[in-house]
Amino acid sequence: MVDIDGVGVFLGLDVGRHAHHGHGPTPAGKRVFDTPLPNGELHLRAVSGKLKAEFGTVLVVVDQPASIGALPRTVARDSGCEVACPPGLAMHRIAGLHPGEARTDAKDAAVIADAARTMPHTPRSGRRTARITRPPGGRPTLPPAPCAVPSGQGGTDRTVYPPSA
Repeated sequence: MVDIDGVGVFLGLDVGRHAHHGHGPTPAGKRVFDTPLPNGELHLRAVSGKLKAEFGTVLVVVDQPASIGALPRTVARDSGCEVACPPGLAMHRIAGLHPGEARTDAKDAAVIADAARTMPHTPRSGRRTARITRPPGGRPTLPPAPCAVPSGQGGTDRTVYPPSA
């Protein structure tokens, strides 16, 4: 769940390999941004800076939590914007509630932004929750990986965890 108190504009981004589409309504629902964006850091940084200067807090909602959505999320976070990612199944169901059969980047971006604006429980926070820490002068410490051991019972494996230290 994302806290939307104080958000000046909700920027919904439908990301793609070659280009993105951004749609940005205010909390009242007035559209203040709706345009295709090239897939590049400078353009994303310029848009987030412009919206932040004009409206204050910007919530960037990216439809892809990994892979091609990594650049827009990272740029938005670095620009001081709040970042959120909607779950795919929820967005698919919400998109079905909107009129029209055609799926376009502009419609998807509008659905993403509108869902974040009207249903704040839908997107998940894009904040990092865990980090791997590096001890001074050493390698990162990770928990030991489980090992699959053949059970000999019809090919079913069982997982054996190494003993805790």
